[in-house]
Amino acid sequence: MKKTHFCKILSKKEIAPQTFDVLIEFPLPAKPGQFIHILCGDGVLLRRPVSICDSGDNWLRFIFAVKGEGTKRLALKKEGDVLDIIGPLGMGFSVAKRGEGTAIVVGGGIGIYPLVKTAKELGGNVESILGFRTKDLITLKEDFEGICDKTHIATDDGSYGYHGLVIDVLKQRIGETNVTSIYACGPMPMMKAIKEIALENNIFCELSLEQRMGCGIGACAVCTCKSKGENVKVCFNGPVFNAKEVDL
Repeated sequence: MKKTHFCKILSKKEIAPQTFDVLIEFPLPAKPGQFIHILCGDGVLLRRPVSICDSGDNWLRFIFAVKGEGTKRLALKKEGDVLDIIGPLGMGFSVAKRGEGTAIVVGGGIGIYPLVKTAKELGGNVESILGFRTKDLITLKEDFEGICDKTHIATDDGSYGYHGLVIDVLKQRIGETNVTSIYACGPMPMMKAIKEIALENNIFCELSLEQRMGCGIGACAVCTCKSKGENVKVCFNGPVFNAKEVDL
């Protein structure tokens, strides 16, 4: 059983409607793509998995959107409150450089959050492609612009940046530059399309799956998926999988 940490909230701010950016004290190092499991509040028995946005010496940053009762309770927490957290959990991204080409991180909606630390640890020659429904929901644009050589924004309604899908922008960048690796997180249709693009172009690709979880440590089997034809657990064997191996 993973150890529970009692972590003080250092800061908390609303960065988009019902979307909160939280900085906490945290005693352990974390890898890009890992997650934490948070006890949200009274009356909510199951913890909620939240991706790690960034981390450093004795601190960790996560961002969450209010989606149900658990995250609604979590949103009521204030600076100075203490959170009951298990983590870091799961297998993260492999961020070793692959050749001299460009690494691209691709995120859709809340899937952009674990890509901040991923892009930072990839180092130079990194681009980000970020997708949102509309301009008002754009978050972390400045974070990615400060990390990546280029940042591309796509919106479904065309209110900012490219009018369309991150998939279209990814295809365009593959045609324009030597893309050697792709790291992605977002809705399942997006992930399926990215997998196909990566395989067609023989590009190394890792996908972080968004999945409902119960225990977060591989005991309950709520979050199973298939990898190499076998049932695996997203919380324990993932959430990051090689695109060649995971069945979507």
